[in-house]
Amino acid sequence: MARKILLSALLLVWLFFSGCRTHPEQIETPYDRPLPPGAHALRKITDPAEIPDFTMACLDLKDLLDAVGNSLSYLSKPSSRGFFPSGEITHARAVESLEAFGNLLDSGLRGRQLNQAIREKFDVYISVGCDDRGTVLFTGYYTPIFAGSQVRTEEFRYPLYKQPDDLVKGPDGAILGRRTSDGRITPYPVRAVIEAARILRGKELIWLSDAFESYIAHVQGSAKIRLPAGQLMTVGYAANNGHEYRSVGRELVNDGRIQSDQLSLSAMIDYFKANADEVDTYVRRNPRFVFFRAEDGEPRGSLNEWVTPMRTIATDKSIFPRGCLAFISTTLPRAMGGRAVNQPYSGFALDQDTGGAIRAAGRCDVYMGVGDTAGTLAGQTYQEGRLYYLFLKSGINVSEF
Repeated sequence: MARKILLSALLLVWLFFSGCRTHPEQIETPYDRPLPPGAHALRKITDPAEIPDFTMACLDLKDLLDAVGNSLSYLSKPSSRGFFPSGEITHARAVESLEAFGNLLDSGLRGRQLNQAIREKFDVYISVGCDDRGTVLFTGYYTPIFAGSQVRTEEFRYPLYKQPDDLVKGPDGAILGRRTSDGRITPYPVRAVIEAARILRGKELIWLSDAFESYIAHVQGSAKIRLPAGQLMTVGYAANNGHEYRSVGRELVNDGRIQSDQLSLSAMIDYFKANADEVDTYVRRNPRFVFFRAEDGEPRGSLNEWVTPMRTIATDKSIFPRGCLAFISTTLPRAMGGRAVNQPYSGFALDQDTGGAIRAAGRCDVYMGVGDTAGTLAGQTYQEGRLYYLFLKSGINVSEF
């Protein structure tokens, strides 16, 4: 989770198609189409008829105030100022907007009254999407739970690694490469070289019992590890080696190992259980390699703040304003009676994370939570919708709320 990253249970049916979070080749819409030079990801809505109705979202505000607080915590850090202005959004406006929205939540307004107050006090922007008409593909991600050990044993033989000392990042966290002994910066080795040459020996953070589970952690960018004594340890994204993601799922389909309409997490797990000698072959086709760090408490996103189920989204942080208030309108699966049921969904969220394969204005990832149920929901999230951002109107003072 950037940080760039940062699997879903049916999850990999999506995620392994396109990166820490994506999908099937029969879907041809170019959701990752980059913005034209000089274009902005957000467009201010000037026709009130085009502003969405927030009423239903204003009836379900669970965990929203806490998520707003996490974004304000990020924006209070001096380093956050370096990422603004984002388009026409200044750092001060981002902070004032979140403070004002938090005050509205504290006011006790709900439903239609809260909807009306938001429409009166906030400007609404829409993501231009992949087609300049607002089309955004929503996918899901989650935090898996795996068994593991802090020491290598016969059972736990597959490590997740800490960030190496020779990895060089830019001021904005971008991966610049590897610093050599003579001071030069060269591209960091790809996954195949890292693993085959064991260049990270001594930087092991945790050991897992399954090679493919280790790779799943790389795709998700975080995991909870159940240690032998029963306690849970959270490992989170620290960095990556600077290479673009390549889909293992697509490789399996292209090689005829799994039919495209049969691709799922269970299908991939079954395939690699039956062909354990092929795990390295396939995962090493993905040049990206993720480094981890131990986290206190719950998983954190690319802003180094806690992520909140259904309230945290991951977007392309090079074009969307970090930590800001968003509103999503799409179809999402909900757990009902032991199964996932797709339902229309609208809700407020905070833009607090970055997906390794989330690129451009036409992609957004929704954080579903921790564990198997969250994984099932994430795996079934693949729907078009609309993504909006809300900012306090000029001339309105936060103290008025």
